[in-house]
Amino acid sequence: MNYRMVSFVLGRIFFVEAALLAVPLACALLYRESTWPYFLLPIAVLVLLGGALGLRRPKNTSIYARDGLVVAALAWVLLSAFGALPFYLSGEIPSYTDAFFEMVSGFTTTGSTILTDVEAMSHGMLFWRSFSHWVGGMGVLVFLMAVLPLTDGRAMHLMRAEVPGPTVGKLSSKLQDSAKILYKIYLVMTVLEVVLLCLGGMPLFDSLIHSFGSAGTGGFSSKALSVGAYNSPYAEWVIGIFMLLFGINFNLYYFLLLRRFKEAFFSEELLAYLGIVALSTAAITGNILHLCDNFGQAVRLAFFQVSSIMTTTGYATTDFNLWPSFSRTILVMLMFIGACAGSTAGGLKVSRVVVLFKSAAQEVRRMLHPHAVTTVRFEGKPLDVRTVNGIGAYLTVYIVIFAGSVLLLSFDGFDLITTFTAVATCFNNVGPGLEIVGPMGSFADFSPWCKWLLSFDMLAGRLELFPMLALLSPRTWRPHRAPRTAVRL
Repeated sequence: MNYRMVSFVLGRIFFVEAALLAVPLACALLYRESTWPYFLLPIAVLVLLGGALGLRRPKNTSIYARDGLVVAALAWVLLSAFGALPFYLSGEIPSYTDAFFEMVSGFTTTGSTILTDVEAMSHGMLFWRSFSHWVGGMGVLVFLMAVLPLTDGRAMHLMRAEVPGPTVGKLSSKLQDSAKILYKIYLVMTVLEVVLLCLGGMPLFDSLIHSFGSAGTGGFSSKALSVGAYNSPYAEWVIGIFMLLFGINFNLYYFLLLRRFKEAFFSEELLAYLGIVALSTAAITGNILHLCDNFGQAVRLAFFQVSSIMTTTGYATTDFNLWPSFSRTILVMLMFIGACAGSTAGGLKVSRVVVLFKSAAQEVRRMLHPHAVTTVRFEGKPLDVRTVNGIGAYLTVYIVIFAGSVLLLSFDGFDLITTFTAVATCFNNVGPGLEIVGPMGSFADFSPWCKWLLSFDMLAGRLELFPMLALLSPRTWRPHRAPRTAVRL
């Protein structure tokens, strides 16, 4: 492992977080709140650490694949650790464990919270809490690649470790240009949502908060009742539609800009994604119709909640904990599926689910016709065995970590539904679960060690499992003995 290069990249990331903290600092000053010094202190510490690690470029700028995994894992852990300091130093979240949990939930765009009185927080802290969604949605390392010069060889290992989905592709010939394109699309869509919410009468601050959550598919709100506090069908439709849009692979938006409409509109993953949303909305609408005033309200509530859960955003307009078991079961299933690869959402991703089903169907055909030559095709192209096996391996590790987390969390003594959905919602970066951790509840009652466990689950889920596992593996830290696999600047 190239320790000096890993330290150098982390130093640059510290500079990035210091710059990001300046935004909520400005918000606190704008609202004349006394919390601004609690942003200034972490900024000073980050600048000092960034200067010590990231100003002097090492002679050997090689980055190996495992270096990329370690940088991704360490970056997200350290960003959360320093990002939690304003909450803790200000006393608005008195426990550092709780502050770290909240910050991990923010950066990983999970939206699970330990807060029981959200509206008691200052504007600066609320802004930082939700702004972390927007930053974490597209990815901190993607942002780093967009603003700092990194060669494609070095950047690919970093991007592969952070971008959600089974594969990583480039939108242009240069990976840095791809990162810039992604962020431009991301920014334009976010601004458009802010404008539409403001036109509907939502205050600018609240519009920013909910747009950050929608864009990053995070779910933190400035209101205890989430989006339901506004009692505005217009706001529900705007946020619901934008959550759905941010759950789509961003490559497809770039295809639209290039007028490659066939590739954009006939993507196999996109059609499967929209099909699942439509079927789930229809099923829940029929199931909750007797609980609503009219058919239109049932459709709106069902669509919003399906969009929120499938995109792993976690906003709520009603307490779906009170819905019939059939509807709640659909929502729990959607937690695991997630949205599209290459989006800001969590979960397994629709592409993986489609490939897994096709792989199962292929095995059945192979049993019936042993001599037939069959291949798994996705997006009109045959998938190589390595990709299919990689998805199978991912699912295996996913199940092992999920089952282990449920087992460990059960020691806290909560009921099975609470325990199961708490892990499901954190591991898939969704936000609310059922029962105690439902949309009107919180994670405040879990013991400190369970909050650290769930923080690990949130990080592992956001980083596609392997970076966090690599960080904990002793073999990762051994000297590299195959320099020819490195990529040099």
